Amino acid sequence: MGLILEVCVDSPAGLAEAVLGGADRIELCSALPLGGLTPSAGLMDHAAGCGVPVMVMIRPRAGDFMWSDADIAVMEADIAAARRAGLAGVVLGASLADGRLDKEVLRRLLAAASGMDLTLHRCFDLVPDMSLALEQTIGLGFSRILTSGGALTAVAGSERLRALVEQAAGRIAIMAGAGVEAGHVAGLLATGVREVHGSCAERVAVCGKGPEMGFGPETERRTNAACVRALKQAMEAADGVQRHV
Repeated sequence: MGLILEVCVDSPAGLAEAVLGGADRIELCSALPLGGLTPSAGLMDHAAGCGVPVMVMIRPRAGDFMWSDADIAVMEADIAAARRAGLAGVVLGASLADGRLDKEVLRRLLAAASGMDLTLHRCFDLVPDMSLALEQTIGLGFSRILTSGGALTAVAGSERLRALVEQAAGRIAIMAGAGVEAGHVAGLLATGVREVHGSCAERVAVCGKGPEMGFGPETERRTNAACVRALKQAMEAADGVQRHV
């Protein structure tokens, strides 16, 4: 199985930088500082011509992953918008109050996304029993799980990532994400993961009076093609070393 670098973006400029840097797949969002929310239909349409597979975040609001009937209806409509745009798939999740996967809601959402590529997002990192949740996720029909191994960063959760890869045994992809930088890649690939997720962003100052007027923060993180390229090159180098050990 080849290596996959997925880059999360929340703007047309970020999308262009990710593709320029060599991303293998895009996670398309809005509001990345909030962990990523559903992008606009316009951004979905724009991303359709980017030349690499695009996965759309389906998350109607910030906060927890316990969805009301109204939330679910919005998510179903957003999945339909992603399908109309011709995008590859969707990224979604649903939790019960104790952190377990909400299989009933997930089945409803997956029915709306039938035939599309499917990623379970980091609601997985909230579950009380990852071994059980992994089997449930496989049974539901997801293609992959985005996870940090339940830790704040993928590096901190690397031992759990290793255990998940071993348990998955090729039945589902385990994609390492959260705080991933080029210097972390060798250790993450050593766990057996073949897919890595990152923002590949740099912090820049926001120009103009927008921050002063309360329109946003004084600095923001923006996807950078050089960061994407560096992460991909680090993945390829680490993989080459492992193949010759």
